[in-house]
Amino acid sequence: MNPIKSLIREMADKRGRSRENLLPIMQAVVEREKYLSEYSMIEIAKQFDIPAAEVYGTATFYSFIETRPAGQYIIRICKTITCAMKGKNQILFAIQDMLKVKLGETTPDRKFTLLETNCLGWCHKAPAMMVNNEVYTELTPEKVRDILTGYMKINDQNLN
Repeated sequence: MNPIKSLIREMADKRGRSRENLLPIMQAVVEREKYLSEYSMIEIAKQFDIPAAEVYGTATFYSFIETRPAGQYIIRICKTITCAMKGKNQILFAIQDMLKVKLGETTPDRKFTLLETNCLGWCHKAPAMMVNNEVYTELTPEKVRDILTGYMKINDQNLN
């Protein structure tokens, strides 16, 4: 059996098939696969006995559930007015320049995906970004370059 299909069935058996368990199951798939594929959404719909369009609608409502393949590291830049006022655009330009991608794109080596997101909850330490589940605050272009260089080095070490 397909590992994702098994995961979805196992999670549905464990948590239940009521609506309040839809999101945790989606999150479990995203945790494993980095995104929620069309196949996954159909399998979830089957387990919950609901239309796949409803699963898709729920998935696309939440900014932290990707429905397209993403890189190993998903960079989310906070797009609130507070972050914008404190230099979010300079941070975004620094990332785009360093990774050679635009918002919504993934690097050709599939290491980084660059996205904007709603409030990360760190307005008091703006500008903020998140790389996977790690939050970084009080960013400057230099600090961002150092952070991303660290992630690149992790990948380089894993290749050797």
